[in-house]
Amino acid sequence: MKFNAPAVIGGLFAVYLVFVAIVMLTHESTPNNMDWDDRQVYNLQTISTLDLGQAKKEVIELLGQADFSEAKQGIEGAMTVLFYRTHRKNSDGETTRDECTPLLFMNDKLIAWGTDTYEQYLSSPTKEL
Repeated sequence: MKFNAPAVIGGLFAVYLVFVAIVMLTHESTPNNMDWDDRQVYNLQTISTLDLGQAKKEVIELLGQADFSEAKQGIEGAMTVLFYRTHRKNSDGETTRDECTPLLFMNDKLIAWGTDTYEQYLSSPTKEL
């Protein structure tokens, strides 16, 4: 029996191509498993497609887990702010709130996002529980 190197190499290459195709077709990239730089670009692009009134659950499905969050009981209902990293200020390896875009929800519906959103949240009156 003769060893046929080209046939063996060709067979191994074919197996490798099948493996790569399976991984490419079945692997789902989600925001939670992206590198920080890919994720901040993804967050920025995705936030630009959001609509006012969108459900908080739907936004979290699109953007993944928030980098920071806050909540309080407002006079008109529950208020939540989710912070998503969208830009880098310091190359220190840490994500800070000033590197994030805040998304403001009232009763689990998106009502605002952007730099002034967090100020709206902080200045809104709270309801005593």
